[in-house]
Amino acid sequence: MRTNHAHDLLVRRGLFALLLVAMAATAAVSAVADKPAEISADALAARLEEGSPGPVVLDVRRRDEYLEGHVPGAINIPVDELSERLGELAALSESDLVVYCLAGRRAERALAILAAHGFHRLMHLTGDLTGWRESGHAISQSDGA
Repeated sequence: MRTNHAHDLLVRRGLFALLLVAMAATAAVSAVADKPAEISADALAARLEEGSPGPVVLDVRRRDEYLEGHVPGAINIPVDELSERLGELAALSESDLVVYCLAGRRAERALAILAAHGFHRLMHLTGDLTGWRESGHAISQSDGA
């Protein structure tokens, strides 16, 4: 009798450990799946040069920062205004949407807001505007809004 009890206890502990491992693996896969894809400056430049239908590029910095220089063709909706201005992007919910800021923090917030509102073809510009500049790509100062 004692042997069966000890055996059952070992089996239960083994199953519990297996369950914990499975839960950890599921959480890790989910975290990776929830993270938007990254696109390099060179890959974005190539896609923009290809033309239509290219990705939509969203600059989520403040308006004054945008006017100082941005990725050519980018539209500007500051992250602090994004929730209220989602209607402006509604027609783009099925488009590839590349989001950037100066260094990544605001882009991360914007990507979370967009994902929560049904945008699922999201990409983050690796290195943000800093990386774009360092890659030697053109900077626009036009008021493309």
